Amino acid sequence: MSKENLLLEEMLLRADAAQVPGLSRFFKTGPGQYGQGDRFLGIKVPVTRAVVKECWRHIGLEQVEECVASEYHEVRLAGLLALVEVFRRDKGARKECIDFYLSHTSRINNWDLVDLSCYPLLGEWLLDKDRSLLYDLARSGKSIWEQRIGIVSTMTFVRHGQLQDTFAIADILLHHPHDLIQKAVGWLLREAGKRDKAALEAFLAPRYRKMPRTMLRYSIEKFPEEERLRYLAR
Repeated sequence: MSKENLLLEEMLLRADAAQVPGLSRFFKTGPGQYGQGDRFLGIKVPVTRAVVKECWRHIGLEQVEECVASEYHEVRLAGLLALVEVFRRDKGARKECIDFYLSHTSRINNWDLVDLSCYPLLGEWLLDKDRSLLYDLARSGKSIWEQRIGIVSTMTFVRHGQLQDTFAIADILLHHPHDLIQKAVGWLLREAGKRDKAALEAFLAPRYRKMPRTMLRYSIEKFPEEERLRYLAR
């Protein structure tokens, strides 16, 4: 342990063995599953967030790196959430935070770790910058987690009414075989549709018959029932 890693120490104190079996099942850690071999301390996300809120000011990137390198899922999450806080609060450290994030994607290896970190970091960083990085991750990511970062990071753009990148990256991932990518793409399409239903309908019109059903179901979740049934009937 690096010197005075308060975040790691506080997380270890909150381990709850009774919660471990449920979390292990929820995050699919069995043989052949997407989270195979991951280990848990039994700490729920609200508890992790509370610890990060208490500790992030007292640690640096050395301590964040130690957390992100942890064998324990919740400690990796705590490190990523602390990185988000540093990025938000210290504008002078933003580039360093982004470089750190991109150099540690091998440790961002489950859907919650991706979804709770990528758009508050990469999405915010790229709001006023070239976004080709996200396209590269979607096309050529070394794992499904890097590909998921590519699409989920566009959530920030959607929240600013900028939908073009979500639709373009969704098109790249349109035929992806993994359900965790299909769900992520459908989720982001749904969020884009909440901003502009006509734009989502225009995207779906030439594609919905060819999309994975999971992706389609997620994308049209907020449509009126009659419309949903029409799409699902193909």
